[in-house]
Amino acid sequence: MKFLGRNVDGGREEDKLAIVMSVGVAGATITEVARRHDLTRQQIYAWRSELKKKGLLSASANALFIPVDMNAVQTDVPELRESCCGMIELRLSCGRTLRFESSVAPGTLTQVIRAVEAA
Repeated sequence: MKFLGRNVDGGREEDKLAIVMSVGVAGATITEVARRHDLTRQQIYAWRSELKKKGLLSASANALFIPVDMNAVQTDVPELRESCCGMIELRLSCGRTLRFESSVAPGTLTQVIRAVEAA
C-alpha cells in the first residue's frame, strides 16, 4: 500500500502511527481512514495493536503523559516520601510497562528502568 508515496505494508512506524492516529480526528471512522489511504480496516486494527505492543501508542485514550524532572525530586525529606502513596505506571520505549509505588526512590527506579531496558 502507498501512503504519501511510501510503502507502508511493512513500512515506517511514523507512517503507521500517523494513519492510526488520524482515526477519530474530525470524527473520522476507521472505515473512512482505511478508504482514504487505500487500506483495509483490519490492517489499521493490526497496526494499532502492533504500535501499542511497541509502546508507541497509548493503550488507553484517557492516558495522560507528563514530563518528570527527576533532578527536581526531593530525596532528602523521608517524612514526605512515607506520607505519599499511590501507584505510578510507566511505559518504557521498549514497550514494557512498570507499575510501582510513588514512594520508590529515584535512584532505585533508575536502576530498574536501565535493567528492564537492557533485558
